[in-house]
Amino acid sequence: MQASETITRKSASNLALAFCLLPREKRLAMTALYAFCREVDDVADEETRPVAERCAALSEWRVDVRAACDGGEPRFVVNRELQPVIRRHGLRFELFDELIRGCEMDLDTFRYADQEQLDLYCHRVASVVGLLSIEIFGYTNPRCRDYAIHLGKALQLTNILRDVHNDAGRGRIYLPQDALVLHGVKEEEILRGQYTARFQALAEGVAARARDHYAQARELLPAADRRAMVAAELMGSVYWRLLRKLEQQRFDVFRPRLTRLSKAQKLLLIGRTWFRLTAGISTPNYGVASNAATVDRQRRRFWPVAFD
Repeated sequence: MQASETITRKSASNLALAFCLLPREKRLAMTALYAFCREVDDVADEETRPVAERCAALSEWRVDVRAACDGGEPRFVVNRELQPVIRRHGLRFELFDELIRGCEMDLDTFRYADQEQLDLYCHRVASVVGLLSIEIFGYTNPRCRDYAIHLGKALQLTNILRDVHNDAGRGRIYLPQDALVLHGVKEEEILRGQYTARFQALAEGVAARARDHYAQARELLPAADRRAMVAAELMGSVYWRLLRKLEQQRFDVFRPRLTRLSKAQKLLLIGRTWFRLTAGISTPNYGVASNAATVDRQRRRFWPVAFD
């Protein structure tokens, strides 16, 4: 696990942070899975390489992880470390393939026409990771799969809102084009980092959709599986707090510094999640609207037809 542990430690990501609440065997398994996810994502994002090279490299990762899933001999060290995890937890190649398809979307998709297209991207790069992760965590109720799908989309939409400025610097706009038109936001405004009331309204609509996914994840997770999902629940708490922080900033994501949680805030959330678990508190620490009327108004501004 040496290579996977090194990759995970260097990433300093919120996902890796959540592993601290897991038993050792599951923590090591998640470290191997995270290292795979990190590696394929880095291939897609390595913009110093031509697109054709990155596409070929992702194809090599697909072939290699298939070998790991089929009991062959993978070439990449990360996949060799992942192979016992695949075997022990029954991780399916189809999910790894879907994740790589999500990374491939970043090679040639720089705009998303509508929410349906963005939803597919979020499923591939986030929900699929959740579906793989819950097999490692272990669960008894199949509703956990729907929980993983909704929580993954909630986390990814939160990421997209936070990273608008950084993504624009790379020529990418993940916010749906039909929503930009609805709110009168021009691509050029986002690309040059121009914050407006129109952009705020657009972001509020995306945040409302993220809230819906948080709320559905909150409702779907069976109480009997909550202890097993402690790492996922911590992720939900961290990203929910990040979303609230973005809301407090009125979604002005064009500031010089990326919006983050401090180490103290993260430690507090770790402690709170662990306390709620050990105290037998079954309700998640995320997904409750502070003002239901406000959230409903945001939904209507984003999808006016759907609510008529």
